[in-house]
Parts: sequence; C-alpha cells; structure tokens
Amino acid sequence: MADAGAAANGGRNKYAVLDRSEELDGRRRPPAPESERRRTERFVYACAVFASLNAILLGYDVGVMSGCIIYIQKDLHITEFQQEILVGCLSVVSLLGSLSGGRTSDVIGRKWTMGLGAIVFQLGAAIMTFAPSFTVLTIGRLLAGVGIGFGAMVSGVYIAEISPAGARGTLTSLPEICINLGILLGYVSNYAFSGLSEHINWRIMLGVGILPSVFIGFALFVIPESPRWLVMEKRVSEARAVLLQISESEAEVEERLAEIEEAAGLMKSMKSEEKEVWRELLNPSPAVRRMLYAGCGIQLFQQITGIDATVYYSPTIFKDAGIKSDQELLAATVAVGFTKTVFILVAIFLIDKVGRKPLLYVSTIGMTVCLFLLGVALTLQKHDAGLMSPRIGIDLAIFAVCGNVAFFSIGIGPICWVLSSEVFPLRLRAQGSALGQVGGRVSSGLVSMSFLSMARAISVAGMFFVFAAISVVSVLFVYFCVPETKGKTLEEIEMMFESGDEWRGGEIELEDTQHLIPSTKKSVPLG
Repeated sequence: MADAGAAANGGRNKYAVLDRSEELDGRRRPPAPESERRRTERFVYACAVFASLNAILLGYDVGVMSGCIIYIQKDLHITEFQQEILVGCLSVVSLLGSLSGGRTSDVIGRKWTMGLGAIVFQLGAAIMTFAPSFTVLTIGRLLAGVGIGFGAMVSGVYIAEISPAGARGTLTSLPEICINLGILLGYVSNYAFSGLSEHINWRIMLGVGILPSVFIGFALFVIPESPRWLVMEKRVSEARAVLLQISESEAEVEERLAEIEEAAGLMKSMKSEEKEVWRELLNPSPAVRRMLYAGCGIQLFQQITGIDATVYYSPTIFKDAGIKSDQELLAATVAVGFTKTVFILVAIFLIDKVGRKPLLYVSTIGMTVCLFLLGVALTLQKHDAGLMSPRIGIDLAIFAVCGNVAFFSIGIGPICWVLSSEVFPLRLRAQGSALGQVGGRVSSGLVSMSFLSMARAISVAGMFFVFAAISVVSVLFVYFCVPETKGKTLEEIEMMFESGDEWRGGEIELEDTQHLIPSTKKSVPLG
C-alpha cells in the first residue's frame, strides 16, 4: 500500500516505509568507517545506560521493600493495612511525577528532568532512612515515588529519541534491565543486612538506595540533550551537534535531522495539532486512539498480571508455600531476582532480531501457565491433600515464581518500555508516555495495596488464579492491539498508525513466533 501511494504521487511517498535492504547493502548511504561506527555505538550505549540509572531506583525500591517490610512491621509495629499502604503508595504517587514529568521535560529538557527526579528521590530516601514513625516513613516514600515517576517516564523517551532505528528496541529496553538489576540488588541488600538489629537493618537497606541517584547527577554532565527536543525548541544547530555525536556519518545526520524537522513541522500544518496536546489525547483521532490502545494498554497489562505482587510479596508467597525462617525467605527472593535479571539480558539480544510481537506472545502465554501452576501449588500445600510432599510443594512454588518473572522479563517487561516510548509521534511523545506510565503506576499501586487483603479473602492461591485469568486476556490484547514496530524509525511508526490499513497489514501474526527458532530469513510485507 505504501508503494502504491508513492506511485500515485509520481515517486517515493515521503511517508512511505523505507526499503531496509537499501540501507543494509549500503546503496542509500555509504557505510561509515568501522572505527567511527564503533565510537558512535559506544557513545549512544553510554548515554542510554546513564539515562537508565533512574530505573535502578525503581527496581531497588521494589526489591528492598519486600524484605524491609518484615522488619519495619516488627520495629514500628504497623498493621497489615499500613503495610499495604506503605508498599503500594509509591506506585500510585509516582503517577504525579509521570504526569508532571511529561510537561516538565518539554519545558526544561529530557536530561534535566531526569536530574530533578533524582534530587526528589534522594530527599525521600533520606527521610525514610531516619524515619521514627510510620507517618514520617510514608512521607519519605511519597517523595521517593514522585522522583521515580519523573525518572521512569522521561528515561524511555530520551533513549528512544537518541537511538537509531535498528537499535532502538535494544536501547529502550535498558530501563527494564536496570529495574531488574535494582530488584536483584534490593533482594541482596535484604539478605546481606538481615542479620543486624531490627531497628537498624531496614534503615540501612533503604539508605543504600540513595547511591544510584548520585551517579545520575554525574551522568548529566556526560549525556547530551535529546536532538528531537532541541529541534522543538528551534535550537537546530545544537541538535545537529548532538546528532553528529550519535550518528555514523554527516549524511546520516542530515537525514535524521530532516526527518525530525519534518515531524516537528507537521505540528504547524495539520489542523488536528492546533489543539492542546492533552485535549488531543483525551479526545483522540482514530490514529491517536490506536496509539493509546497500544502504548497505554501494554503498560496496564504489564501490571495487572501481578508482577509487582509477585516481587513485593514474594516472602509472603514463599511463607504460604511452607518456608518458615526469614533468612530462607529472603534467600528464595534472591533466586527470583537473579532469574529476572538473567532473562531480561536474553530479551535484549532478541528484541531487535525477533521483533516485539513474537516475544510478547511467548511472554504472555508463558506467564499464564506459570501463574496457574503457582495457584495449583499453593492450593495443594494449603489443603495438605497428600498429593505431594511439602518439600516438592515449596520447590514447585519457587519454580513457578521464577518461571513467571522469567517470561515477564523476556517479553512484556522490556517491550512495555519500548512500545510506550516509540508508538507516539513527536508532538505527543512526552505526554503520551506519561499517560501510559500513569496507567501502569495506578495499576501497580492498586495491586500492591490490595494483595494482602484480597489474599486473606480468597487465599494467596486464589489471587494467582485471578492473575492467570487476566494474563489470558493479555494474550488477546497483544493479538488485536499491538503492531510490530521492529526496524522502523519513529516517524515511520507514526505514519503506520495514521493509516489504519497499514497498521493492520503490518502486524506480525501469532505464527511468527517460529522466528524464535533459527530458520531462513523471510521478509514481512508492510502494506
């Protein structure tokens, strides 16, 4: 369809999908010298890694709180309801950071918004470390949540805007790697400091979380500003200077700059863009509605399938499975964190080779099986049906939890960040990503703040049967609402959503999960 449109206009349609074979064999643009290519790759990867440090804060908080809450309850004598509030409030309040972060990043820039988020988080973490009561602890946690919301929202946008199309999937999934690394570090911190006094250990666990935000401060003097934001601010010469740092040749710089200026220029030529950004998002055109379904829906399903409940309350799950001592509970959570981190690294190598959609199918189907298996294991343990020994029940529960986080990390975990940062056009990208973050954070908070109460009503096993049912729905969501964006520039993705026919025709179908198995290379029609 794109080719037909180009022919109708007497040549290449300026919005047509580029011929990737031309790019790959060098006919469109001469290849850059190997040394220059490697230098550029190293710099872009360094920028992406530094921008992803914000995600370590979120991951560390999620991991460390699962163990801290055991000792906070003993030290401050908080109730079960207060535990739920303390665990879940960070996710809910981080939406304030996500919402304000979109507008803030459009005003002061992407990288300085990340710096602002780090400062707010440091303040909250310091208050939590020295909190004498539940009230003060909650205040610190609320501030930390706002800071995390700022960083989590803008880091994905920044990475998407500096990344070349061929590596964008890998680079924009780096925040998910850092979340997993942060979770693992949180679990290790729990285990390492668990032997200290109950009045001291949880404070040290929380205080260690300040360290990543210090590195973020140093990173701000290394990474450049987003070239797309600079173009929006009419600072074209600065944008060109940044593109020279992150592109392989001057020809590529001019090509990318022209695409960015064209996307930014559409804001003045299209009638729909005369509306305020938020008004356009809340009263969307069909194309924007499709973007919202994909970008916000993936954030929603990432959370309502219960990943935060699994991570935050893994000690509770393992205790219900039959593990008794605190040390053994925390040791089991380290295994979960290690599994989560290993499989996110696997996803990074596959995401730009296999594509987004096949990995999402593998992820959501695998999670459904593991969540159901965990519910079965906990049910058999609870009712002592005599069908298996307690040791086997514990091992099966640990296997199911590790399997769940593994399938999460290989698909919906990192791809959620990728899709939510690449499906929105330049004019909507910051606020659209923020809106997706809001949905994800609210869902995370609701799950975290209700898990213990709901588990008391229907049992821990019952909760995971519910999550398994929701995971089935997520498979259908991937099939009907998520297009394949692998290898497309951000501007091409925008035009794919503008054309409903192209959007449907460009999808990768369920059968294409066979690409996970080595086979001959096949081309996928885009229209």
